[in-house]
Amino acid sequence: MDIKKIATEFILVFTITLLVTLGVTFLWSLVFYGVAIIDLETSFRFATLFGIIFPIINSRKRTNSEK
Repeated sequence: MDIKKIATEFILVFTITLLVTLGVTFLWSLVFYGVAIIDLETSFRFATLFGIIFPIINSRKRTNSEK
């Protein structure tokens, strides 16, 4: 397991997920409630969760395909 590659994937997935979730929560509250509010708690929760899970899954797939 290459820690540097996993850390790089974590940062990439975390950043993309954070930006997308910030945009979605902003647009959701703007369209349905008429107020432009960004839900930071939900955004960080999803970004952290996906940032941990996706690199581990990709690492396990690479390990299994090498065998």
